[in-house]
Amino acid sequence: MAADLVLTNARVYTMDTARPWASSLAVAGGKVTAGAEPGPDTEVLDLGGAFVMPGLVDVHNHHALAGRADLFELTFGADAAFEDILDAVRARAASLGPDEWLTGGAWASTLVAKLSTEAARRALDDAAGGRPVSLSDDSRHNRWVSSRALELAGITAATPDPPGGIVVRDGGEPSGLLLEAAGVLVERVAGGLTAEQHRRASRRAIEILHGFGVTAFQDAGVSTDILGALRSLDLAGELDAWVVSSLLVNDPIFGVDPIGAPLLAVAGEYRTEHHRPDFVKIFLDGVPPTRTAAFLEPYLPDETHGGCFHGSTTMSPADLTEWLLTAAAAGFSAKVHCTGDASVRQFLDAVAEVRAAGFTGTRFQVAHGQFVHPDDLPRFASLGVAADISPFLWVPGVIPSAIAEVLPAARAARMQPNRTLLDTGALVAGGSDWPVSESPNAWEGIAGLVTRSDPYGRRPGALWPEQAITLAEAIEAFTLGGARACGLDDVTGALTPGRSADFVVLDRDPFRTAEVAETRVVETWFAGRRVFER
Repeated sequence: MAADLVLTNARVYTMDTARPWASSLAVAGGKVTAGAEPGPDTEVLDLGGAFVMPGLVDVHNHHALAGRADLFELTFGADAAFEDILDAVRARAASLGPDEWLTGGAWASTLVAKLSTEAARRALDDAAGGRPVSLSDDSRHNRWVSSRALELAGITAATPDPPGGIVVRDGGEPSGLLLEAAGVLVERVAGGLTAEQHRRASRRAIEILHGFGVTAFQDAGVSTDILGALRSLDLAGELDAWVVSSLLVNDPIFGVDPIGAPLLAVAGEYRTEHHRPDFVKIFLDGVPPTRTAAFLEPYLPDETHGGCFHGSTTMSPADLTEWLLTAAAAGFSAKVHCTGDASVRQFLDAVAEVRAAGFTGTRFQVAHGQFVHPDDLPRFASLGVAADISPFLWVPGVIPSAIAEVLPAARAARMQPNRTLLDTGALVAGGSDWPVSESPNAWEGIAGLVTRSDPYGRRPGALWPEQAITLAEAIEAFTLGGARACGLDDVTGALTPGRSADFVVLDRDPFRTAEVAETRVVETWFAGRRVFER
């Protein structure tokens, strides 16, 4: 059989332990092949010694939200100061109708105290010209909203905190800061996208991902709108990526419907060649900066909680176990959001019960897992639980700084124990959590995994440097490790015969440079077709 494509004069890093390096790569029928010879119609590319590796796998992102933000929302960086945000709102509002919604983000978690006041809300009202505004924070778990948005959502001084959420108040009145599930009250009235806009958002996000070399990803929380967009794209031959979707069991932040059992019941209708709705997604806690993560030891004391507050999980141990058993029996794997060590332990305990019930092949992922009690680290490997290490929280930055304001310094500094997870045999998979991370650029994360320092030198120091891993381990986390964690290793993650010809050509050999974070993708190929060229 003649090859369709042959790469020659390349330095190919295959991720195949039996043959880790090669100088050429042959493709036939969209798959890597061995022994195929060039024919009269074969495209032969001499790469001049360029570095080639498998396409990257992002095990945790919210691609549709990122595409929506890029196309339809106001965006500003997490380093934006309060006045910068107001200026951005003022400029955007000038182009909107008199009562048109203004949505976007993401403001820094370190601004929580500043945004908890009526004065801040009034300033937002003024900048927006009285329009309804909803701006997400850098975790996408919390919202800062205007007076008009509160009015449209029916939130007043008499509104009780919803289950799993907090309406932050100033002098008894809603301040405009809505934590966790409280933000859903606004999300439900803010208006959504049309089916065509959802399709455009997914397509745009995948274009951006291609620019960073990503050819497979797991969306960490989908609605039927997103499922429909992915199905539509694939049936039209326009889904140039492997996609695994995570079906929401509970929804403290997105405000979508349906969730839970009704969503699981229709998931099969959206399965296509390149789209696998194979996971459920459970939020077991919130995020540390707003004290909504669940910890074994207490937070630092504050005026609201005192000195004995640990946070709490969204489900009882029995309810969590029941959901995991129900999902496993229906053929679904599970990604569970855990940011505190108490939620991680509860999840691992539940997985132990599911394994004991005979579900040995079900995939499980701890999403984020910034904090893990030392006693629980070996349980990842023994229970077959993958560590979805996202977002890029293993270097000094805005979110680690916000966490350091609510946890004792010694605990806040011991975040993301990646070295120990690998040493105890855990499967570690890399994710961006884009758009929580401003970019899905895996090379920034890979550099940080190796150094535990800000790869661009914007912030000094290193975050728990003993937990650094090697470059080869970091690359595996964003290729074969990610593919294994989300169940795509049968088709991608390594350049071995029979797998999809998903690969990237880089502008440098990352093993031969001191500037790993500066690595750029020159070309991205999916199933033997070039889908990005710089």
